Amino acid sequence: MPVRITPLVNGEIYHVFNRGINHQPTFRSQRDYRRALLTLRFYRLLHPPQRLSIFLQTDSKKREAVLTAAEKHGSLVTILAFCLMPNHFHLLLRQEADNGISKFMSNFQNSYTRYFNTRYQRDGAIFLTQFKAVRIETEAQLIHVSRYIHLNPYSSYVVKTHQQLLNYPWSSLNEYLQPNQALISQPQIVLSSFKNPQKYQQFVLDQADYQRRLDEIKHLTLE
Repeated sequence: MPVRITPLVNGEIYHVFNRGINHQPTFRSQRDYRRALLTLRFYRLLHPPQRLSIFLQTDSKKREAVLTAAEKHGSLVTILAFCLMPNHFHLLLRQEADNGISKFMSNFQNSYTRYFNTRYQRDGAIFLTQFKAVRIETEAQLIHVSRYIHLNPYSSYVVKTHQQLLNYPWSSLNEYLQPNQALISQPQIVLSSFKNPQKYQQFVLDQADYQRRLDEIKHLTLE
């Protein structure tokens, strides 16, 4: 992975995203999405307790106990929000350790690529070499970026209705609406700006159709 010119700073929050090479699919099945989510959760740890291949051989109850114990020893990053799409992903990350985001992204992308290549009998990279990271500078930017991330399935027509968006299983929106059941993200950081999760849901859905229209015409604009 190329060296990043602008260093990523501990305690700062970044919108991190990457896509498949030539816009090729990176998540083809529910099994792929589940594996990616587990990989995100495992590699955010500062000190993973064992190799992922060994961890995957344990049953689900033991996995949860292992992760819970390891989380007490710190994390490379805090995942504030996430969304996996067929050919790209979005993450909202706070860096907790030196080079935390870079290490986390390298571990996640390399591990998932090995899984993907084995499963589909292929070789080579599946993601672009350098992920993009945009620093979040204000609280307003933070909540708007979280909404943008959660609206991705709707604005891209991966789902067609608001209800399907609320039920989309590969983003953190469900964890925002049921924060006591959150396993991967820490929604409280964004939700602290809202009276309750229902207000956040309204905040997201109020912008849904507008964001979809913007997505439809973005190819007409010059960047």
